[in-house]
Amino acid sequence: MNEKSIPAIQRPRMDDRPIWDILSGIYAYPAVLVSHDLKLFSLLAEKPRTLPEVCDALGIDPRPAGALLSVNACLGLVRLEDNRYSLTPLAETYLLESSPTSFSGYLDLTIAAYSVYSVESLKKAVLTNSPQAYGGEDYVESHKKQAEQARTFTLGMHGLSMGPALAWPEAVDLLEHRLMLDIGGGSGAHAIGATQRWPDLQAIILDLPLVCEVAEEIIKRHDLQNRVKTQVFDYWKDAFPLADFHFYSNSYQNWPPEKCRFLTQKSFDSLKPGGRIIIHEILFNDDKTDPLAAAAFDVVMLLWVPGQQYSGQELSTMLVEAGFTDIEVKPTFGYWSIVTGRKP
Repeated sequence: MNEKSIPAIQRPRMDDRPIWDILSGIYAYPAVLVSHDLKLFSLLAEKPRTLPEVCDALGIDPRPAGALLSVNACLGLVRLEDNRYSLTPLAETYLLESSPTSFSGYLDLTIAAYSVYSVESLKKAVLTNSPQAYGGEDYVESHKKQAEQARTFTLGMHGLSMGPALAWPEAVDLLEHRLMLDIGGGSGAHAIGATQRWPDLQAIILDLPLVCEVAEEIIKRHDLQNRVKTQVFDYWKDAFPLADFHFYSNSYQNWPPEKCRFLTQKSFDSLKPGGRIIIHEILFNDDKTDPLAAAAFDVVMLLWVPGQQYSGQELSTMLVEAGFTDIEVKPTFGYWSIVTGRKP
């Protein structure tokens, strides 16, 4: 009897580097968080150090120290010259607590809530279509009640907001506008960026009481108390103060489409003719297949809030439906973009 012929296994159609890149990110990301938590970046900011010097300063053995340094070098955060490790400009700009654009607070927030990003937590969010952070409680309600939680979250978002907050005001002409409402403005990063660029602009940050307290500290630090104010505000109940410019950053992503349409219409009805709206987000492309940053943030929203990441087309449609005209979508900084329109 002839044995059945078994086909030869064929060489894969492509190599496996993309899969390894995915796995590498899974393994590398916690190493960056641990490096931050151990103060590796601030240590290397003091002066370049050899591997033994890093071990002595952090109190760890050469094998784990070498592993952390290698990951950070591969990611472009650390460089090695003459057997000494130092920070790259990228790490100096975004990973040092002393930098005004530091992600340090956001990394602290991520470490504190790391269990939220587990496979188990994400699977539960997918199967139930409900947030997992704060034990499933609405994050706004949680921040109303817990001062330290609200403070940690607000400071965590401040550093990652400051870089784009200094960029988008250069992409749009605000010369004719006098009062900006930074709606859900958090730390006030965007109000600070806008008023710094446009000296005739005033701003009011609308947010929760505990968040406004943090914003006032930051405003004072920048000596902008005469131009940037805070006001306790409820999105869904309170009327907007009179203003000619409404600004939302990382706000629409927190809410499902019907609530975003509500806010859009509320802004349109409140603004006088000629008033402007700007929505500042990490945007998907129109078919939501790029960029990865938007898709990853979409997963974060799944874990934290009832919202989602939107495309420029989706937000533009909301503006048109509310009555806005002169709609534009503009990339501004890194993955960030603005969607802007005017009330005719």
